[in-house]
Amino acid sequence: MILGLLLVSCSTSSDTEVPASTAQPETTDPANSISWESCGDGLECGYLDVPIDYTDENSATTSLYLTKHMATSSSQRIGTLLVNPGGPGFGGSILAEAADRNYSAELLAAFDIVGWDPRGTGQSIPAIDCTDDYDYFFTGGDLTPDTDQERADGISIYREFAEVCFEKNGDLLPYVGTNNTARDMDMIRQALGEDKISYFGFSYGSELGATWATLFPDTVRAAVLDGASDPEADWIDGVLQQNRGFEEAIETFLAQCSANSDCAFYNSGNAEGAFDSLMESLDDNPIPTTSGRPDLTRGMALTAVAEAMYSDSYWGELEIALVDAQADDGTGLLALFDQYFQMLPDGSYGNELEAFLNILCADNPERMTVEEADSYVPRFQANAPRFAPGTTGDYTCVFWPPALDPRITITGIGAGPIVVIGTTGDAATPLAGTRNMAKSLEEGRLIVITADQHTGYGVNSCVIDAVDTYLIDLVVPAAELNC
Repeated sequence: MILGLLLVSCSTSSDTEVPASTAQPETTDPANSISWESCGDGLECGYLDVPIDYTDENSATTSLYLTKHMATSSSQRIGTLLVNPGGPGFGGSILAEAADRNYSAELLAAFDIVGWDPRGTGQSIPAIDCTDDYDYFFTGGDLTPDTDQERADGISIYREFAEVCFEKNGDLLPYVGTNNTARDMDMIRQALGEDKISYFGFSYGSELGATWATLFPDTVRAAVLDGASDPEADWIDGVLQQNRGFEEAIETFLAQCSANSDCAFYNSGNAEGAFDSLMESLDDNPIPTTSGRPDLTRGMALTAVAEAMYSDSYWGELEIALVDAQADDGTGLLALFDQYFQMLPDGSYGNELEAFLNILCADNPERMTVEEADSYVPRFQANAPRFAPGTTGDYTCVFWPPALDPRITITGIGAGPIVVIGTTGDAATPLAGTRNMAKSLEEGRLIVITADQHTGYGVNSCVIDAVDTYLIDLVVPAAELNC
């Protein structure tokens, strides 16, 4: 089973430096414009064509889909706030469409909120499309194969997925990495006619924003990176950090459940033991779910648990789903699993996961063999025994060709102050890694929020006021603000 965590990537780091001559897209082409059309109350939508390959002056183009939530006050309007929700792989247009629910009234008055679906995602054209059969690729493997054949079958799934992705999207996939999306951001800035522009990115959007600020520092008016990952972590360290974050969140969830008899998964005060027994049982004996869907495996159950760890608001649902699983009913955990992989109401999927996996590999300069990937299994198990009990390695990029343009080293030199937000109980982007993002930036300013959730803007008035004041008035918070 391919298990890739959405909403945030495991960070990659390389020593790749982009020459100044190629860092800044330059265009005087009048075609570099967006033809906006009304697409809702206070909303405009449009497309912008950008080169697929910025190193080729004759490159074919890809069309980025954009949505703009227009500033609610013409007299208070400052400019544009570009926004990205993370992934990598999520389309960002949804953030503009739902701007009223995501941003304060003050930000809505001051900025046009512009979200776009990054290259290969959402409604941008072409969008990465590898498969419609998610159950085949993402549920059928065994975390702990017992035979050589089971192991070989699991490896073949990774190989087949890479092959089908390149067969269907080979002209685009080598160019979907973070560097090129950052270059697209500068094309969007030019098309909007702004010398400097502001940015607000969540989760992986922090990595994207920091890359953009490093490539185009002179164009940065302000930038906020919420739920930031560690930009210095290599592939393995990034996985270890994130796995540990989920492990600690699971520990917190189970400890609270054991201490509270009202918790549905209380199990006489031993939620930890009950959880471990359930996972071991699922490893040997998957349980039924919905008719026509696969039985629930241990890997699927852990994916479901990961979904619930993004916010403690899901913990009540997880308690009930675990109780049901103890009674051989996997439908509750399947629902969380499907939510994690962004299943749509009609039972189909968007392309978030396909984009996620391919963007990760486009960014990652490392290519391991199967044997090299397997060599890290003991570290993964010791680091996160509940969340990463698998006996095989991570083969996500093993069968991907070498990356053409691995993500650059993030520095933010010359970009000015950049605000970085982390929460104390963030499973997906642990606070230690967020601190490293703030330290890696030339003028990083950290806001720490006490909360058991991923990303922090909106948690309380402290962080809202600090971020709004920075974005609107360019008044930066203290070196470390605790909210």
